Amino acid sequence: MSSIRKRLITILIGTTGLVWLFAVGWIYLSTQAEVKKVLDARLMESAHMVNSLLTDRRVEVGDEGGIGQFTPKPIPDFPNYDRQLFCQIWSLDGNLVGRSASAPKDMLTQTNNGFSDTVVSGSTWRVYTIENTQLGMRIMVGDNMSVRNSLVRDVITGLILPALLIFPFLAGLIWISVRRGLLPLSLLASTLSKRSADDLSALEENNLPSEIAPAVNALNGLFNRVEEAREREKSFAIFAAHELKTPLAGLKTQAHIAMNSKDEHVRDNAVRQIATGVDRTTRLVKQLLDLASLETDEDPSKSKEEYAGKLMHLIAQDLRMLTQPKNITITIQDPCQNLKIKDAQLFTLALRNILENAVNHSPEGANIDCSCHMEAEQVSIIVEDEGPGIPAEELPHISERFFRGRYKSENGSGLGLAIVKAATNRMNGSLNFINREAKGVKVVLTLPV
Repeated sequence: MSSIRKRLITILIGTTGLVWLFAVGWIYLSTQAEVKKVLDARLMESAHMVNSLLTDRRVEVGDEGGIGQFTPKPIPDFPNYDRQLFCQIWSLDGNLVGRSASAPKDMLTQTNNGFSDTVVSGSTWRVYTIENTQLGMRIMVGDNMSVRNSLVRDVITGLILPALLIFPFLAGLIWISVRRGLLPLSLLASTLSKRSADDLSALEENNLPSEIAPAVNALNGLFNRVEEAREREKSFAIFAAHELKTPLAGLKTQAHIAMNSKDEHVRDNAVRQIATGVDRTTRLVKQLLDLASLETDEDPSKSKEEYAGKLMHLIAQDLRMLTQPKNITITIQDPCQNLKIKDAQLFTLALRNILENAVNHSPEGANIDCSCHMEAEQVSIIVEDEGPGIPAEELPHISERFFRGRYKSENGSGLGLAIVKAATNRMNGSLNFINREAKGVKVVLTLPV
């Protein structure tokens, strides 16, 4: 596993080294250019000075063809760079008539005027030449390029050596700075490692660095969601045990009656009660499994798309076992034949429970209308029953798990509308319950298209 601390230290030290490297290169080039400019100006000035001395007859040279040495007006030497300039005076016919001390005897350049770079006796020279036709002489002033290179090299060395000595200290400062900068992250990790599995309280969010605050906020949100999920699981287990306890106890009682009774009529009634209890318990278990699946499955529904009208008719047909004993009719109106539902499985689960709830709360011979309406980019499935309605104070709680209101059904378990709510949330839809003016409830299931 890679370390953020090591990565930061490597990046900072590497970046600093590259910046220094580029800085040294830039200083080297700029120093070289400046040195050339300054020393070229000095060469030019010295050549003009010698030419002026010769013109004013302040300097004596040997006879034509002879060689004389002269010392021009002194030019200040820099420390460790003595004998920087060398001068030669040549006649126009090619005879050396004068040179400065230690200047080479070979001609410094073949150029008649201006600057030139030449190789003399294996060394490269920078030479400035002035041709004085009045005197018939050519003045050459030059310096060895090795002196210039040595000057630039000494400047760069003076920069690099302190940098190399300082670099380890700088690396240490970077390491300390990164370590202190990541200290809040280390403290957060230490705090989390010491927490027990049951401690889901929020982390302290005050005075946090802006880089860590989003992570802490996300962790607190996660803790809150885990706490809510754990509470749901606890309440689910408690309520499920309670709801299953009653029908199972009833089944046990009816079984004892059937076993111990000698009256055939009593035994038959007990058997019918057992069958009814098994049906209710089976429905309750199925609803518990559906609700658990909706709340624990985080992946979106993988069911294929289906036409809304087809699904609505299939659901109505499947509910005939519930509607026939009470002579209830489910009417499908405007079923949106050309509309496809993306999450067919969730849609079926939601609408089935809405219609089951409507059937359970409707009187015998009632009619349940189920219609489909398109509005812009959403579809509304409207189910209207003829039941007793929902008291106003119960409307906010009607879709809570195991909630059974004033007009509870004998076949109800308090889970149907909770399943509808969970499935609707998974489909990013909305669910509304509206009491009709006459009687019954209108349920509006709105889904995005």
